[in-house]
Amino acid sequence: MRSPFLVILSATLFLTACESRLNPVNWFGRSTEERVATAPTVSLETDPRPLVDEVTAMAVERIPGGAIVRAVGRPARQGYWAAELVPVTGDEVKKGTRVFDFRIAPPDGSTRTGTPQSRELSVATFLSDQALAGHRTIIVRGARNQRRARR
Repeated sequence: MRSPFLVILSATLFLTACESRLNPVNWFGRSTEERVATAPTVSLETDPRPLVDEVTAMAVERIPGGAIVRAVGRPARQGYWAAELVPVTGDEVKKGTRVFDFRIAPPDGSTRTGTPQSRELSVATFLSDQALAGHRTIIVRGARNQRRARR
C-alpha cells in the first residue's frame, strides 16, 4: 500500500514541477503581445462595434470541461461598453489557431479620456474541450495589437 502511494505522489510532484506539455497547468502559457499594422480594410462584418484600441492582458485558464479565455482591453476614452470576444472564422484563420476580436460599443456622446485604469474593460468567454480540440494557439485581436497564448 505504501509503495503505490509513493509512486503516485512522486509522479504528481514531478509533473507539477516540470515545464512540459504533460503538466495540465501549462497547457496554455502566458500571452505575448504582437503589434498589428493598421491598414484600412473593407470588411463585410455583421458586428458594427469597433475593436478595442489595445489589448493589455490575456490569459487562458483551464477549468474542468474546457478553458476560460480572459482578456483586458483599453479603449481610447471612457464610456465604451458591451465588450465581447467575438470568434473569427473564415480564410484568415490558420489551422490550429482560434482567433477572437475584442469588440466594444462606443459611448453615445463625448466622454473624457480619463486615466488608463479607468478605461480598462474585462471580458471572458468559455471554450469547451471539444472547441479546443486541434487548437494550439489562441489570439485576441484589438485595433493596434493582438495577444497570443500557445500550448
